[in-house]
Amino acid sequence: MKATPLVWTGRALSALFVLFMLGASVAPKLMGMPIAEETLTGLGWPPGHAFWIGIVELVLVLLYVYPRTSVLGGALFMALFGGAMATHIRADSPLFSHTLFGVYLALFMWGGLWLRDEKLRGMFPWRRS
Repeated sequence: MKATPLVWTGRALSALFVLFMLGASVAPKLMGMPIAEETLTGLGWPPGHAFWIGIVELVLVLLYVYPRTSVLGGALFMALFGGAMATHIRADSPLFSHTLFGVYLALFMWGGLWLRDEKLRGMFPWRRS
């Protein structure tokens, strides 16, 4: 089976999403960087939760990357993004830069998955009418 430009675009979007999640979110939490703990504490999370949130994010990234569980990973990421958005709403964070950032990530995540997964495109077709 030959990959089309559509599939390669989806792979590129998915790769950007995965690299961002690993580099900007998972790694700081798992490496115990002070900025991860400080950020979560500033949002109202008790100290000590950054590492475990990083573990959850890493598991979700692995689910998303593996083709057989990619849709499950995407659905579970939506739960994580919803929780992050709720946290930002409660903390009265800026709307477009912080609160809606989960939506921006979700568009990259689902866009990449939709483009690279023919079955998902069949379930949610793009219609022009």
